[in-house]
Amino acid sequence: MPEAVIVSAVRTPVGRALTKAHCAPTRPDDLAALAIKEVLARVPAVDAKQIDDVILGCAMPEGEQGMNVARIAALRAGLPVETSAMTINRFCSSGLQAIALAAERIREAPQKSLSPAAPNPCLWCLWAATKISPNPWLVDHYPDAYINMGLGTENIARNSEITRDQADEFSANSHKKALAAIATGNFKRGNHSCRSENHVALEQR
Repeated sequence: MPEAVIVSAVRTPVGRALTKAHCAPTRPDDLAALAIKEVLARVPAVDAKQIDDVILGCAMPEGEQGMNVARIAALRAGLPVETSAMTINRFCSSGLQAIALAAERIREAPQKSLSPAAPNPCLWCLWAATKISPNPWLVDHYPDAYINMGLGTENIARNSEITRDQADEFSANSHKKALAAIATGNFKRGNHSCRSENHVALEQR
C-alpha cells in the first residue's frame, strides 16, 4: 500500500471580515486557485499534469464558490483541463475532510497525486444571501437536523462531560501554541499573499 505524504502546503492570510478584510475583493475561486498555484510552484519536481484530481473542501458551496468550485479553481490555477476535481461539503470540517479523502485515495487507489484544498467560506457567501429552505418533514419530526454550531457544541460538551473550564483551558492552550509557532516563524513558509489579478485591479481604482 503506497504512503500518502504532504509535499507542499500553503495557506492564504487570515484577516478581518467583510469589506474591511485585505482579501475581501478576491473571489473565493480565485483565492483557492492562488493556493493551488503556489503549492505547485514550491515543488518544481511535480508537474501540474501529474495531478490526478483536485479535492477541495467548501463549507458554503454557493454563489461565487458554487458550481463545483474545485473545478473552477483548478482551471483558474492553470491545471490541465483533463484534471478532474470535486468539491466536498462537510461545513466547518470540509477542508479536513478533503485532506482525509485525498490521503485515503492515494493509499487505496491508483492515483499518484491529489491536491486537497479549501477556499475561504465566509467572505462572500453570507447567510443573509443564501436561500435557507429546510425540509418540512425534518422540521416537524427531527428539527435537530438543522441545529446550529453553538447548540451542537453544547450537546457534545454535555454528552462528553466536558466542563466550561476544560474547554477554556483547551482553547487558551491552542492560542498559546499558535502564538509560539508565529514567534518562531513556523507559519511563514506556509503563508501566501492573496493578491489576485482581480484584487489588484480593485485596489487600483
